[in-house]
Amino acid sequence: MSAFQELVKSFPKSRDYVRDFFVYGFKTRTDFTNKSPRTYDNERRRLECWLAPYVRKDYAPNGSNISLAIDSNLLDTNPLYRVWKTKSFTDNDIVLHFLILMLLQDGVSRTAEEITDCLLQEYGTLFDIQTVRRKCNHYGKEGFLQKHKRKNQAVYSIENHCAHWIKSREQVLDALAFYQMAGNFGIIANILLDQFDSQNTSFRVKHSFFVHTLEDAILLELLGCIKQRRAVQLTINSSRKAHTITPFCVPLQIFSSTRSGRRFLCAYTLPSNPNKNQRFTCYRLDTVKQVEPLHEVEEYDKLLCKLEQNRPKLWGVSFESAQRRHLDRLSMVVRAKEPQEMYIVKRLEQEGRGGTVVRIAPDMYQYSIEVFDCNEMLPWIRTFIGRIFSFECTAESVERRFLQDLQEMYHMYGMD
Repeated sequence: MSAFQELVKSFPKSRDYVRDFFVYGFKTRTDFTNKSPRTYDNERRRLECWLAPYVRKDYAPNGSNISLAIDSNLLDTNPLYRVWKTKSFTDNDIVLHFLILMLLQDGVSRTAEEITDCLLQEYGTLFDIQTVRRKCNHYGKEGFLQKHKRKNQAVYSIENHCAHWIKSREQVLDALAFYQMAGNFGIIANILLDQFDSQNTSFRVKHSFFVHTLEDAILLELLGCIKQRRAVQLTINSSRKAHTITPFCVPLQIFSSTRSGRRFLCAYTLPSNPNKNQRFTCYRLDTVKQVEPLHEVEEYDKLLCKLEQNRPKLWGVSFESAQRRHLDRLSMVVRAKEPQEMYIVKRLEQEGRGGTVVRIAPDMYQYSIEVFDCNEMLPWIRTFIGRIFSFECTAESVERRFLQDLQEMYHMYGMD
């Protein structure tokens, strides 16, 4: 039976629950079907421990639901950073953490054997040499300790110059306070501010996408593979269907939405079946559960050039047209009364992402564009409803969807 503990050893499960509570606050206990009710209760209690000031409970006919109410422009930091600071540890973990760091404060480099002997002599604690070595290697990998070779032996030390330099300069603390509000890896600056007992008293962000910090660990792994030009195998839980896929692909770029903050991996798929088409695909980072680095890709530069050639034809993040064509063409005629409503024409030119705007008659302007997926354009096109004189698209499904949306709107307002 799963027991409740505030601290966690595995972060991905908690990440999914925090995201669901934050984004889908309308869910009740019975809506979480992937895990047992006991698991739900444990994760809910963790959430209430971590983020108590922001937890809101609402009551619905089929039970209560938990959500997070966070107003980003009122906060000096991202409260979801607390989720990253809750990893469980053993007694030895916490004791060794402080003793090793205190011992190496003098700047002297020591081997694992020498550290073990010093811990016994100075602090009266006896540890196994292999335990100390594993801890030192782990801290070396994480950047807490400097690791180098001395006569074929690994020695460990602490570099304190950076910490003293930061403490002596207020401008650096201001920079950290600003960076912790950034969209990518702000948790790094937040932890440094905690270590220097400093807080953000200067900066607020009006529109901040707090929830996307939960996928920063995945983002870091992907950026490492992009830098090393490696292919990867992803483990993805589909957001639409209840199943897991494991695509092979070459990660190329990270796309970020300025409207929602949602981030996507743009990659070139490498199907296991050579007969299948290879193509560019975008994966939502919040659906990626695991990244496994593979071999280095020799044709990486060619794939990047090919991506840059295709990007002008992207409206959003989809490279696939509704009719499986290479490109779809959309055209609409918009009424704009001259000269009072020329701001409508400017909107078409400024927001049209490379589309052409032509005056075809007095008060009539035609907007045309070729993109991979016209479905992504519909939310923008709906903002011109009431002015659209005609609408055509080579993808018949896009035309049908647009007309169905209009019919549903007329029905809502009781119009024929």
